[in-house]
Amino acid sequence: MKNIKTISLILISLITLNCESKNSKKNSEDTQELQNVSESKITKENQNLDQYATAYFASGCFWCVEAIFESVKGVHEVVSGYSGGNQPNPNYEKVSSGNTDYAEAVKIYYDPKIISFNDLVIIFFGSHDPTTLNRQGPDAGTQYRSIAFYKNDSEKEIIQNYINLLKNEKRFDKPITTEVKKFTKFYPAEDYHQNYESLHPNNSYIQNVSIPRINRFKNKFPNYLK
Repeated sequence: MKNIKTISLILISLITLNCESKNSKKNSEDTQELQNVSESKITKENQNLDQYATAYFASGCFWCVEAIFESVKGVHEVVSGYSGGNQPNPNYEKVSSGNTDYAEAVKIYYDPKIISFNDLVIIFFGSHDPTTLNRQGPDAGTQYRSIAFYKNDSEKEIIQNYINLLKNEKRFDKPITTEVKKFTKFYPAEDYHQNYESLHPNNSYIQNVSIPRINRFKNKFPNYLK
């Protein structure tokens, strides 16, 4: 009887190991398939979006910032990612540790015939608090700092002129801490971060932080909405 139980336990163990092996292989295959689909989608999107101008901003959690700019007329796509740093190939784990010089940022594809870069700068400063150094709402760390990126002297002048306007009109009680930084490189974030607000409406962070922030923006700038 004891031998029969022993043999039964061995058989159960072998079956379990076999199932785990299959599941592991299936998960690996699913991950690879998702990666292939994602890469194909990105390639297709890039081909379709070549006709649009691009702008880059960082103003806290990219889930919030992406959703805000997605609601703006003339904006055709927004990609969450990382910018402002120098190390190669940043990822969420590295950036969220606060040990890199990257910030969570967004890449905006927009039609300048419908909305201008100046308008995007106005939206950028009006949709977050540019006076909180290395912080936005509940999120603290250099990865959440405020940065307005420029690609050329014209964009730099537009950003700086608007900052001067905000200062002259005393729109904020505290000094503006936004960095005005030359754009160098943007790394798209992992696939699961893209369109996060729309895909995860019941997430507690989305409910308590993102949606209230987006609604404040919509109430403040109704004329910019799609």
